[in-house]
Amino acid sequence: MAESENIVAETAEKIFADLADAQTINHDKQGAWKAPLWQALTEAGLPLSWVPDDLGGSGASLAEGFSVLNVAGRHAIAVPLAETMLAGWLLTQGKIASPEGEMTVVPASPKDRVTVGADGSLSGRARGVPFAKDAKHFAVLAESNGGISIALVDAAKCRIESGIGLGGDHNDTVTFDKVQPIITKPAPNGFDRTTLMLMGGVVRSLQIAGSLESMLDISVRYSNERVAFEKKISKFQAVQHNLARLAGESAAALAAATSAADTIANAKSLDNDAVFLEAAAAKIRCSEAAEKGSGIAHQVHGAIGFTNEHILHRYSLRALAWRDDFGSESYWAVELGKLVAERGADELWPLVASR
Repeated sequence: MAESENIVAETAEKIFADLADAQTINHDKQGAWKAPLWQALTEAGLPLSWVPDDLGGSGASLAEGFSVLNVAGRHAIAVPLAETMLAGWLLTQGKIASPEGEMTVVPASPKDRVTVGADGSLSGRARGVPFAKDAKHFAVLAESNGGISIALVDAAKCRIESGIGLGGDHNDTVTFDKVQPIITKPAPNGFDRTTLMLMGGVVRSLQIAGSLESMLDISVRYSNERVAFEKKISKFQAVQHNLARLAGESAAALAAATSAADTIANAKSLDNDAVFLEAAAAKIRCSEAAEKGSGIAHQVHGAIGFTNEHILHRYSLRALAWRDDFGSESYWAVELGKLVAERGADELWPLVASR
């Protein structure tokens, strides 16, 4: 990690440590912690990390932003930091200035589609949009016969049906009924819905990897404190075996996610096979790790880990919820299979070995 990445990640870590303590948040049923945290993140310029200075942002590099997302995953924060960062990045592709406040991206699933009408209005329905209810604006990728457009939309002009995801955060349905956007610009050549889904998938992969790191730390700490049959459960071979498996899943997720992030950060264009392979593989592997790792962590904790009072569920349920955003592992497995099949058997090994 470069020095600048360290500085940005350390800034995020300090803010989360000071204002997003998991146990404090767990006890705060009114959500009083959210406003001070968002204010601190905004003052540090983190929500608009990927937006250049001339478009109202902080001008951080992709690599610096990715480091923030991994830290955010380790704290499993329930504010739309990742969503606002991704929305700012999308608006930047269309050279649209980012407004202040919370944002999210539409669509958040490869199956949903928003279209541009002849009068420039937007129509369509997008399900499972994270934090749509909390967002002031939407960054929308819209399609028409003329190509792909990027639009900034006032959230108040859309119909939002509230939904709650597995992690307890808003996961809403957004309906556009001839909504006039604030501004619409054409997307760059080669930029399409798949590009957005790949970028979103890497964002979620980094968050999953971060949450798995925390689940491992929490589980190791608990195993060294919990006593059964007059000895710490960390001394039992079965528990040691489970913790080793959890460490393996955490390491695999982190390796896959950071490799994909590095590939995107250093790519001249996101429209190439290397980015597709890395991003799709990362979402697949991290999603698998979320399922296996969460199960192991809860098994180590026993019944106490399933209670609302314990902090473990903050990490495990969000990691599981993030699997479905921007394409599930099943979706990307199929898409990756299509890529391999199209290239032919002789190209499989060179494709894999080149990474």
